[in-house]
Amino acid sequence: MTQRRERGESRDRRASGPEPARDAPELLPAGARVFVAGHRGLVGSAVVRRLESEGYEALTRDRAALDLRDGAATRRWLRAERPDAVVLAAAKVGGIMANRTRPVPFLEDNLRIQLSVLAGAHAAGVPRLLFLGSSCIYPRHAPQPIPEEALLTGPLEPTNQAYALAKIAGIQQVWGYREQYGAAYISAMPTNLYGPGDTFDLADSHVLPALIRRFHEAARAGAPELVLWGTGTPRREFLHVDDLARACVLLLRAYDEASPVNIGCGEDLTIAELAGTVREVVGYEGRIGWDPSRPDGTPRKLLDVRRLRKLGFAPQIPLARGIRETYEWWLRHEGG
Repeated sequence: MTQRRERGESRDRRASGPEPARDAPELLPAGARVFVAGHRGLVGSAVVRRLESEGYEALTRDRAALDLRDGAATRRWLRAERPDAVVLAAAKVGGIMANRTRPVPFLEDNLRIQLSVLAGAHAAGVPRLLFLGSSCIYPRHAPQPIPEEALLTGPLEPTNQAYALAKIAGIQQVWGYREQYGAAYISAMPTNLYGPGDTFDLADSHVLPALIRRFHEAARAGAPELVLWGTGTPRREFLHVDDLARACVLLLRAYDEASPVNIGCGEDLTIAELAGTVREVVGYEGRIGWDPSRPDGTPRKLLDVRRLRKLGFAPQIPLARGIRETYEWWLRHEGG
């Protein structure tokens, strides 16, 4: 009961507008109520698990009850609940095929969600917010590993440009609330993510869940060869979503700067090497072929994670183990 009274008092103090977290003794107090926007997705579900495991209260709202693209409804809900913090993990996401064929929702839906949640959080006086962007915000030919300062220094990768532009707008919006209102809002750029809760629909999935599904189906059919998109030469970095969630809670607790923070593991591998690992996990015994007429995407995308490491973060889940656990999760929930 005491805790509820303290929360009520905190809500009254914030009723008149945002209260910058930098003036508070803790950036994320123990037992804080954190609204996770996008809690059913790969990232949001992992953040909910992590917050609850560390004693925080995760607030969630289904899309049927609250469409985050609706600015007025989102503002009303946030004013009613007055969380201590918001993690903006809600987004329209997908792989190369989805981005190339349906750029409009990747741009418009993400812009609407971001404008709605950030403006609503500010109107409700939420003192702390973490916006999650994507490593695709960086130029196609950025220096490797990619430092946060590479943002807006060159052309984007054409295959996911609409999504990247929306995320860049979100970073700018976070910066604007810091600059104009002194809000302790921050942004982070995760690398390629995977894990339980991922999307395995081949039309919308990213590369790793797509590989898991395709190798599984090829093994089940006894196919002598599986032909994959591209050349297999692009290099990518992969982080388990539970490691990402650990990083998110750490940033909410310890980081309050205008510059975005890269979230990754600091190591990469070729898509061909990734395919070989997935083949071993799934148990496919056929050949792997490549279709170079299909797009490769960005040649290399490895994040510079020194800023995050200085805060004490290090990933804990090795890639092979993470892929195996993700495959087993998919078999239990969706696979056949």
